[in-house]
Amino acid sequence: MEKLFPDLSSRFARLLADIAGQRIAVVGHARPDGDCIGSQIALARVLRARGHEVVCVNGDLVPRRLRYLVGDMPFYLTDDTPAGDWAAIYVDCADHARGGEKARKRFPAPVAVIDHHLSNSGFAPCNIIDSTSAAACEILAGLFLDNAIDIDPGAARALYAGIVTDTGMFRFNSTTRRTFMLAAELVTRGANPSEAGYEIYERESPAKLRLLQRFLGSLRYECGGRACVGLLPDGVFEQTGAEIEDTEGLVDYARCIDGVDIGVLIEERAGAIKASFRAKNPVFRVDQIAAQFGGGGHACAAGLNLQGGTLADFRPRLVAALAAQFAAMEIKN
Repeated sequence: MEKLFPDLSSRFARLLADIAGQRIAVVGHARPDGDCIGSQIALARVLRARGHEVVCVNGDLVPRRLRYLVGDMPFYLTDDTPAGDWAAIYVDCADHARGGEKARKRFPAPVAVIDHHLSNSGFAPCNIIDSTSAAACEILAGLFLDNAIDIDPGAARALYAGIVTDTGMFRFNSTTRRTFMLAAELVTRGANPSEAGYEIYERESPAKLRLLQRFLGSLRYECGGRACVGLLPDGVFEQTGAEIEDTEGLVDYARCIDGVDIGVLIEERAGAIKASFRAKNPVFRVDQIAAQFGGGGHACAAGLNLQGGTLADFRPRLVAALAAQFAAMEIKN
């Protein structure tokens, strides 16, 4: 069988040889999503089967809808990571800071990063990055198969969940023939599409629906209707009883409106601003918009975190950046 990631797979094989016998911390990003948690679990299970002591580390707890994947894999908040030396491998992180400032201090010199973000320029000695992949889980699935590494049912379920979430159930532009091929292979190895669909998409809490109601009520068109921006003001989580993880997927409601090219979710919380961008077409390069505010991501999906901002200050700056992006595209065309 022809290798799916020939260059990356040989690099991954060298990484496995280099870390032999070491204790490994698989580090994910803050506010972890399906691709993050799926990548951590799958890589950790493979490393544990090879004899490593492995832990998964995040700045935030595993989201409720993804806990079905965890099993007996130990997850720790960064501050609770067991003492001692751990070789850190970052997954699904566009840069070193994406795991959170505490993780960057706890693991200042990661041995490797495995990621699919377009904005990732590499921040470890071993950088396994492919921005053409729909998910970090897609990369890992290919690396395991290319190197004839066993994917047990627990790893297969985790990888499938990561691919499903980062492709929006195979709807996004990042979905390719390779994505479907790997998803099918994971099903043969223990992934259950019905289980993933139910656990991830059909277990909404009443609080999440109240948060969604507030978000939908805030939607406003910008740039002649080409962008749609929704807001979650400070205090909304206390008012609705929702959790931070309940914001997952909200921005897609802004993006999916007919005629809208870019959807945006802006959150205001404790003197900070978080924004998520989703575009229907990669030509809109929302990663470039996010980069203007210190963020990054993919051409169709990006985000940013801004300390010390307010909605009143940030929103007009963002609308100006969106307008400039649309204007620049008109000039190019």
